[in-house]
Amino acid sequence: MSRDSIDTDVVVVGGGPAGLAAAIRLRQLAARGSRPIGVCVLEKGSEIGAHILSGAVMDIRALQELVPDWRERGAPLETPVTGDRFYFLTGPGSSLRVPRCLVPPCMHNDGNYIVSLGNVCRWLAAQAEALGVEIYPGFAATGILYTDEDAVAGVSTGDVGVSARGERKDSYAPGMELRSRFTIFAEGCRGHLGKEVIRRFRLADQCDPQHYGIGIKEIWEVAADRHEPGLVVHGAGWPLAPGASGGFFLYHLERRQVAAGLIADLNYSNPFFDPFAEFQRFKHHPVIRDTLKHGRRVAYGARAITKGGLNSLPRMSMPGALLAGCDAGTLNFASIKGVHTAMKSGMLAAEAVFAELDGGGGIEARDFESRFRSSWVYNELHQARNFGPALHRLGLIGGAAFNFVDQALFRGRLPLTLHDAIPDHATLRPAADCRPIDYPKPDGELSFDRMSSVFISNTHHDEDQPCHLRLTDPALAISLNLARYAAPEQRYCPAGVYEIVQEAGGPRLQINAQNCVHCKTCDIKDPAQNISWVPPEGGGGPNYPNM
Repeated sequence: MSRDSIDTDVVVVGGGPAGLAAAIRLRQLAARGSRPIGVCVLEKGSEIGAHILSGAVMDIRALQELVPDWRERGAPLETPVTGDRFYFLTGPGSSLRVPRCLVPPCMHNDGNYIVSLGNVCRWLAAQAEALGVEIYPGFAATGILYTDEDAVAGVSTGDVGVSARGERKDSYAPGMELRSRFTIFAEGCRGHLGKEVIRRFRLADQCDPQHYGIGIKEIWEVAADRHEPGLVVHGAGWPLAPGASGGFFLYHLERRQVAAGLIADLNYSNPFFDPFAEFQRFKHHPVIRDTLKHGRRVAYGARAITKGGLNSLPRMSMPGALLAGCDAGTLNFASIKGVHTAMKSGMLAAEAVFAELDGGGGIEARDFESRFRSSWVYNELHQARNFGPALHRLGLIGGAAFNFVDQALFRGRLPLTLHDAIPDHATLRPAADCRPIDYPKPDGELSFDRMSSVFISNTHHDEDQPCHLRLTDPALAISLNLARYAAPEQRYCPAGVYEIVQEAGGPRLQINAQNCVHCKTCDIKDPAQNISWVPPEGGGGPNYPNM
C-alpha cells in the first residue's frame, strides 16, 4: 500500500502546552498576515490530554499573553493559590516547616493557579480548532522526513496493524507523510524525534548534558475536613537518602481532590534506589498522611521531567524545524514550573516561523534564537541557571544554602555559573559497592503496588504489536545491567515493565511493554544507553483523565 501524503505549512508534533500554544499563535498571526497558513497538530495519545501529566501549579503569564480573555472563554483554572508552605522532612515522623522569608522568591506562588494540565490542554485544543488548526489525536509521529539538502521536511506516522513478529495483520494500514515548510517538535521531555534532531544537527554540542527527574503523581479524593482548596505544599528531605535528591508536592485542587507527588532526580548513584517505592513510603509521613488518611486514590501516573535548565538548553532551531518546550528543556526547575515557559517558547517558535512564511523567507527560522534570548522566559531561566547544579554538586544542605543566597539575596544574578557535566546515566555505582534498600510492603490504604497503580492509569496497548522499548544489544541487559548494577531497570521503571526472569538457560530480561506509561525514564537512566523508547501504535499508553 502506498502512503498518503498531506502538505501543509506547519506541522506541530505534540499536543501539549508548547505545541498547542505554537499552533494558536500561528493562526492568530495568520489572521492578520498576507496569506493563510495551514497548521496541523499530531498527538500520539488517544485524545488531547491523555498523556499529559504535571503537578501542576501554573504561572499564567504566557496564557495571559496568548489568550487575554481566558476567563471569559472558560479556561479550566478554578483554584487560585491561597496558601504556600514548604517543609523539610527530617525523618519518617518529623519535619521542619521553613518560614516563608527563607524560601527563595522563585518558589512563591502568589497569583498562580492549581490546575489539571490535561484539562488545560483540552481547552487549549478547543481554542486552536476554533482558529482553524487541524488536530489529529491517536497519530504517533515515528519518523522525520528530510530534503536532499538535509533540512527537515515534515514527519511520518507509524504503520498500524503490524504484529509483534513484524507481519501485517488484517487491520494493517500504512502511516501517512505530513510534509511541511516547518516542523515544530513539542513532544515533551525526552521526545523521540527531538532526540534524533538534537543528535543529527549537533544542537547540544555547546551545552551541558541534559538532566532529568522522574515525577510520580497520584490524585486523591479526601475528606472535606482535610481539604484546603488552593493550598500548595512543597518540600524536600526524607525519604530520599544521601546520594539521591528531589522534592515533593501536595496540591489541594477543587472538589475535594488533592495531587500528591514525588520528584526524584535521575542522577542518583545507588542502583537499588526505587523512585516508585520511595513515593509509596513518602505518603506515610504525617505531613502527607494527615491529608490523605481515609481518602480514596483515583488516579496514578509518572513522567520524566527535564531539569537541566539554561545550561543544558540546546540550540533550538535547525533547517526546516524548531524545538519547543520540554523537547528542548525549558522548564524552570527552581520554581518547579514549566507550563508557562513551554507555552512561551511555543509562541516564540510560532512568531519566528510566521516571519519566514509571511515574508517568503528561507528554510530556517534563524531569528528564533534571538527572539528567545530577548524574551522574559530566557531571563527567567538565566536567573535560575545555578539551582540544579548547586544541588547536584553541593548536596541538599549545601545546595539549599547556595540557592538561598543566589535566588533570595541576589535574585539569580551572582557573577558565576555552576555546571554539571556528568549525564544522569553515568552516575550509577556498582551494586557491590552499594547497600540494598529495604522498602516496606504496601498497606493498600496509603501505599500500593505497581500493578494496581498501572491499572488506574488506564494504560492500554495492543499486545500484538512490535515492542516499542528497543534494546540496541539485548545481551547487555544481563552481562552489564544485571551483573554490575543488579538490573536497575526493575526499580527505576514506575510501571513494572522490566523483569528479570530465571530460566533453565540463565536469566533473561522480560519486557512487559503493555504496562508502559510512557515516562521515558528507561531511555534516560539505562547505564549503557541501551534502551530506546519509540512510539507504539497511536493511541496506546496511559489515558489520564485529569492529570
